[in-house]
Amino acid sequence: MTDPVVGLTGTLTSPIRGAGTLGEVLVAIRGGTELYIAQSTEPIPAGAAVLVIAVHPGRVVDVVPWIPLTPDPAAET
Repeated sequence: MTDPVVGLTGTLTSPIRGAGTLGEVLVAIRGGTELYIAQSTEPIPAGAAVLVIAVHPGRVVDVVPWIPLTPDPAAET
């Protein structure tokens, strides 16, 4: 069974400075928000949007940078 936080997006509240370092991510879940310890294989600055891709014991999550898609105005014509 996977944790319900996998596949959700969040915002880093403290940066991940590189592989092997930890940051914090704020995730909207269960009608509120929760903080998780975040790790990544690459540096990600505080304030960046991230996608949770895995969960480990101790509320540690693996994240990757997340860039939401924006509609292409040219495609609407």
